[in-house]
Amino acid sequence: MPNKTAKPAAKATVSKPAAAKAPAAKPAPKAPVAAAPAKAPVAAKPAAKPAAAPKVEEKKVVTQRQGFKANEFVVYPAHGVGQILAIEEQEIAGAKLELFVINFIKDKMTLRVPTAKVANVGMRKLSEPALVKKALETLKGRARVKRTMWSRRAQEYEAKINSGDIVAIAEVVRDLYRSDSQPEQSYSERQLYEAALDRLSREIAVVQHSTETEAVKEIEAQLAKSPRRANAKAEAAEGEADSDVEGGDTDDTDGDDTTVADEAA
Repeated sequence: MPNKTAKPAAKATVSKPAAAKAPAAKPAPKAPVAAAPAKAPVAAKPAAKPAAAPKVEEKKVVTQRQGFKANEFVVYPAHGVGQILAIEEQEIAGAKLELFVINFIKDKMTLRVPTAKVANVGMRKLSEPALVKKALETLKGRARVKRTMWSRRAQEYEAKINSGDIVAIAEVVRDLYRSDSQPEQSYSERQLYEAALDRLSREIAVVQHSTETEAVKEIEAQLAKSPRRANAKAEAAEGEADSDVEGGDTDDTDGDDTTVADEAA
């Protein structure tokens, strides 16, 4: 009897550890499933970067050149109308610099201007036909001469000429113009007038596709329509008529003097 009861107890102790091992093997296959989706976003990031880089470079080039192109006529305030011959790159102090090569035919001069400094120097495109018309209308106005010292007025005229503003240049031409019936100009006045006339006529000639000679004639025709010029011509005509009358009186007086002398004799 005691031997029979001991055997089943031993079987019970052997079966318990087998039951504990079964649940420990189930969570093992879950580890490789979580590692797979982590690799997908890492591969997608480098694909978007190379596409955006060239667009930024193109915008920088357009911004620096301000829309100017080769073979285009431009206005450089300090020298007037010039033509862009080329856009070239030069290496200065180890850095690459993009330059506009501008030729001024009349002055026989070539100027190189960095594209990044175009706005600072005031370089601009040619005036629109409507603005050229406004400048020609300005020439027909009454001259405005300030009652200040000539040295100060000369500085103001030079500033207008070098401003690059076509209307301001037309004002200088209008104020310094002298017709044949008006007093002659001083040397400095004549120099400023010719500089302003040259800047104005060259731009008008390029815009209207004409010659500078034709542009000068058009400018002088507009200047002749000024009210002061018309009054000056009328006054000059009256002065000539008065001089003729005074000349006749002088002859009569001379005749009277001669008669008195004869009588005294």
